[in-house]
Amino acid sequence: MRLKTLILLSALLPLCLSHGWDPLGWLFRLHGQAQYFGSLQADTTGGACPAECDCPPTFPVAMYCDGRGLNAIPSIPSRIKYLYLQHNAISAVPDSALINATNLVWLFLHHNQLTSDAISKEVFLKLEGLERLFLHHNNLTSIPPNLPRSLRDLRIDHNRIGKVIPTDLEGMDNLTILHLHDNNIADMGTSLKALKSLTLLDLSNNKLIKIPDALPEHLHQFYLEFNSIDSLPEGFLGGLAQLQYVRMSHNQLTNKGIPSDTFNVTGLVELDLSYNKLERIPTVSTTLQHLYLQANQIKEFTLGSFCSIVDVTNFSRLQTLRLEGNEISQEDIPLESALCLRRASSIQI
Repeated sequence: MRLKTLILLSALLPLCLSHGWDPLGWLFRLHGQAQYFGSLQADTTGGACPAECDCPPTFPVAMYCDGRGLNAIPSIPSRIKYLYLQHNAISAVPDSALINATNLVWLFLHHNQLTSDAISKEVFLKLEGLERLFLHHNNLTSIPPNLPRSLRDLRIDHNRIGKVIPTDLEGMDNLTILHLHDNNIADMGTSLKALKSLTLLDLSNNKLIKIPDALPEHLHQFYLEFNSIDSLPEGFLGGLAQLQYVRMSHNQLTNKGIPSDTFNVTGLVELDLSYNKLERIPTVSTTLQHLYLQANQIKEFTLGSFCSIVDVTNFSRLQTLRLEGNEISQEDIPLESALCLRRASSIQI
């Protein structure tokens, strides 16, 4: 019988190969499927996945509990590094909530109903490897205490925070992104001084009346739109050699409140001063590429604001200039501007 089987296979093999079909392929496919389904066995290291969440076997260190109508944080297995709890109705973070989650790297709690009083003062202490913490769109009135010093990205915008004190951000040497926009902040004090690595700071849509003190020297993007700032300190951009983007639209800035040459600093790429109370174009660096001045009270086009000298090698690198909504017209642009602003694709008035 064995001999007859071998003879039959030997007869079929040339025919199968000539048609591109492997007669033993089913065996290898079955073996591959067994390996695949074996890899989909749930990982229960440090506890099983809660029934209301998803813990993909192909990504066992993540737990997805977003948009599940949760009122409380479920039990978290100790293996979890990436925890998604956004878009729920969670109102508190007690000490017990993260007791096993000491390996967390990302914690997303945005779009919930958290209040400052309902967040334990020590709940974040053991999360020594946490890098991203998203708390935006909640009901917080202050920054939670004892945040991990390992944080790189903190988003706590769209809350009701009224003040930031130095101890809130103390020791956060690794923080590079800080979103505090859309709060009620009237005073930052010197709380930014300790943020040695900060590159993006968004304080727009608050109640600031002045520029915060002690800005981090590595700042790259600085957003202050929709505040009540009417003046700038002398040389406040002088120590910010890496700053490229400054947005201060929708404030109360006047020319009297801006010291001369405040914006005449190399490195600045984009400057937005639209929707303020400027009557003259402030002096800017020839390296600036985008300038937004629409909806001010500017009464004349001062070419000297862009070029003190105009020749083959001295000209502005400005590409975008917006001046619409002011008290000037196209006829107010001098002919010499074609040389000074030779890089500008269009000047909108």
